[in-house]
Amino acid sequence: MSRLAANADVFAAIADPTRRAILDRLRAGEQPVKQLAEPFAMSLPAISQHLQVLCEAGLVQMRKAGRQRLYRLNPEPLKQVSEWVAHYEQFWQEKLDALGNYLEESSCSET
Repeated sequence: MSRLAANADVFAAIADPTRRAILDRLRAGEQPVKQLAEPFAMSLPAISQHLQVLCEAGLVQMRKAGRQRLYRLNPEPLKQVSEWVAHYEQFWQEKLDALGNYLEESSCSET
């Protein structure tokens, strides 16, 4: 898989709020599907489909322990998201600085 496709998979995976919530739950440690599914009003097969998307994006790893499948977080691919967002941080910081300067000048000219 190309790097571009892998990036797209990570962004597509975290686009869904249920998958983001699953990632949040996995921050607490490795968990079986039933435990992960508890707070969601959806079927186990639906949760399994979300987990499959997360696994394909490399955000979650699965291992078998007997008849149980245990899932754990792999945060490494989230660095791609962080790096992408970092490009925009400077842009927004410059915009906020300009707004701050404008507001200061506006308030000074009114007094």
